[in-house]
Amino acid sequence: QVQLVESGGGLVQPGGSLRLSCVANGSGFRLSAMGWYRQAPGKQRDLVATITISSTTNYADSVKDRFTISREYAENTVYLQMNSLKPEDTAVYYCNAYVVRQGRYYNYWGQGTQVTVSS
Repeated sequence: QVQLVESGGGLVQPGGSLRLSCVANGSGFRLSAMGWYRQAPGKQRDLVATITISSTTNYADSVKDRFTISREYAENTVYLQMNSLKPEDTAVYYCNAYVVRQGRYYNYWGQGTQVTVSS
């Protein structure tokens, strides 16, 4: 099995920064594409950013030029650097990963980490 463990959420003032981390724990797998999604209260879960195995990135329009997704292959970790945070960025942020095990693809979600942007 693979477990995604997120960290780095918290309370930050508007204009501030946070860095989220997500590490994939387990054995017998290799990671493919990874990404971050977020869900605000009463809303659907939306894509924030994704990064492929070749480090090609994709961002939601609302976070372009403010958020940066990156990954550390050796550590099975993906990061989300969030700058110039706004109140509308408040949400639970979820890590997502495609994993290859025994030649098959599986999709996993983390448990989520709360990000609150408020003065």
